[in-house]
Amino acid sequence: MSRFLPLTIHFVNGGTMMVSSIADAKKALGRKWKSKDSPAYRKAVRLVEDATNGICRPAIAFAAFKKAAGEQGLLEHAGPSAALSMLDQLSSRNGKGTPK
Repeated sequence: MSRFLPLTIHFVNGGTMMVSSIADAKKALGRKWKSKDSPAYRKAVRLVEDATNGICRPAIAFAAFKKAAGEQGLLEHAGPSAALSMLDQLSSRNGKGTPK
């Protein structure tokens, strides 16, 4: 069961992967990254492993994974959610877009 918002990761070799669990993060960390020597990457590996072994909260490990992927430019930037777009429309003066 997925516990985290899905992240789309774009690896250096052109592959992509949806990551929405600690198991997914562990698989993604084994794929091609820009630098597996960066401190953020190494910390993510350690924390994801600890979460797998039950000695770290999964939310902390997932946050470290997201930070490492972001620092290396591997995260796909998602647009606003459907709910946020609806809220923007409702709050605008003419109901058709973001307020001016």
